[in-house]
Amino acid sequence: MASRYEQVYAAAKADPEGFWAEAARALHWTKTWDRVLDASNPPFYRWFAGAECNTCYNALDRHIEAGHGDRIALIYDSPVTNTIRKFTTLELRDKVAKLAGALQSRGIVKGDRVIIYMAMTPEAMMAMLACARIGAIHSVVFGGFAPRELATRIDDAKPKLIIATSCGLEAGRVVEYKPLLDQAIDMAAHKPSACLVFQRPMYAGPMTEGRDFDFDAEIAKAAPADCVPVQATDPLYVLYTSGTTGIPKGVVRQNGGHMVALNWSMKNIYGVNPGEVYWAASDVGWVVGHSYIVYAPLIAGCTTLLYEGKPVGTPDAGAYWRVIEQHKVVALFTAPTAFRAIKKEDPKAELLKKYDLSHFRTLFLAGERADPDTVKWAEDALGKPVIDHWWQTETGWPVASNCMGIEVLPVKHGSPTRIVPGYDVQVLDDEGHPVKAGNIGNIVIKLPMPPGCLPTLWNNDDGYRRSYLARFPGYYNTGDAGFIDEDGYIFIMSRTDDIINVAGHRLSTGGMEEVLASHPDVAECAVVGVADALKGQVPLGFVVLKAGVTKADDQILRELVQLVRERIGPVAAFKQAAVVKRLPKTRSGKILRGTMQKIADAQDYRMPATIDDPAILGEISEVLQPLGYAKRP
Repeated sequence: MASRYEQVYAAAKADPEGFWAEAARALHWTKTWDRVLDASNPPFYRWFAGAECNTCYNALDRHIEAGHGDRIALIYDSPVTNTIRKFTTLELRDKVAKLAGALQSRGIVKGDRVIIYMAMTPEAMMAMLACARIGAIHSVVFGGFAPRELATRIDDAKPKLIIATSCGLEAGRVVEYKPLLDQAIDMAAHKPSACLVFQRPMYAGPMTEGRDFDFDAEIAKAAPADCVPVQATDPLYVLYTSGTTGIPKGVVRQNGGHMVALNWSMKNIYGVNPGEVYWAASDVGWVVGHSYIVYAPLIAGCTTLLYEGKPVGTPDAGAYWRVIEQHKVVALFTAPTAFRAIKKEDPKAELLKKYDLSHFRTLFLAGERADPDTVKWAEDALGKPVIDHWWQTETGWPVASNCMGIEVLPVKHGSPTRIVPGYDVQVLDDEGHPVKAGNIGNIVIKLPMPPGCLPTLWNNDDGYRRSYLARFPGYYNTGDAGFIDEDGYIFIMSRTDDIINVAGHRLSTGGMEEVLASHPDVAECAVVGVADALKGQVPLGFVVLKAGVTKADDQILRELVQLVRERIGPVAAFKQAAVVKRLPKTRSGKILRGTMQKIADAQDYRMPATIDDPAILGEISEVLQPLGYAKRP
């Protein structure tokens, strides 16, 4: 007899329109759809064509009308400002409605774009929801992004208005956003007609008369706005992801399919019920923040937690445990890099013993590969399920997961478990042929993808085809390499450009990273392929050691080389690694492997706009030069 998971997966595959129509009935529509799936213009598929809805109404007003206005919708916890604020659904709705009215008073109407350039405060969430309320299309740009990057997004989205905070707070310092915004507007060809500036007490940003207006003052004089119905196929937001050419790609998210998929995911994937506290420890500037700080929890009637702080240092490596205990969090979603940081600072999880986490049920990891060593450490420390799951900015919600609300499947370390119902994932070789179970290939998703996934790029249908569809016609190319085993478990090994060719052997750097991470002294690691005159490419490892390690670096490196030789074999040609203090990362926690490879090969590189601390790149170069790398002629 088929398992519960297999039954649900089969139902979604056999009748996707029936499956998603049933899921859609849980939500409010001002007009129902003419067709669940409009496949008349492939590859541009549209879900719930002809329907009208409002995402903000489904996130807030719907729950108030059902009698849940006094339920806590949002908890704001900011250890960096020593602030905790809570908002009921009614309070949050009223603030959002007033902000939406302020936008309307500045001429914002359905279809206009609004760029949001804000810190991790409730006002950022309110800005997103206020746009959704009146049918404006928001584009959130991570607060503190460099002016040139912000300017390219201004020119592509062409916003009528920008909402910004005066500053953000990072690692004990104030980051002044407003001067960066002013520089970006000066650089951009497109000029917004107005900016609303939320002035934080740590820094008052300079105001340009006639263009800049005080956020609080505008809200105070505004009349609350009602929800404006939009087409289900109208964009809710555009979120920019970095492109291979350096030109950002504007991922479009449509209103109807997005709210259906996210609402379904909260119960079925995350196993969280209305009224329970769910915490996605990300930033609203990333897709995780859009999907699982703002929209999914609120649409599903959960309490969402917005956290302004780090996993360690605010004040210590017990920061996450304090938040989980204090706010009765039942599920946490964060990046593996956060747990590697906690593990590095508190290897024996001593700080965890100070807190009562008895109500906590599940830890979810995504964003980087969750190496088995980190997963096992978290399992041992928490005594709770640790669920690695996999998805992308483009999909908007998980592609593979252990679906906790459907059936808890056995965990295989190194795998994000099985494909989520609604997706048809396959593994193809470079010629587009399916590979055998267990063989590494290109991971693709058969079209049409389920609701919530990108239908195209903003004003760039050709770019959508070229970036995602051209290589394997009929499939969305994820750009990830991996395999599906005989039990249907998927393993994401690396980006396809992280598959290195060592003397004709295609090897995954991700597989080598798993081996390095299993060493008891290693807190974090990365492997890149560097140029080699004889073999074409060879792997080069970078390791960050755990706090308190006394063993000599040379001894650890010898042990790592031997470990790779034992686990993967001599074919890996793994002979060198470097001990570094830290790895260069984006602000969302992704390791910048491509930049590290260019440094090692002494190639020119562009400073990544999303880098957390540029100084790390110089540190990497210094460590590599004695090894014979990073040397320019």
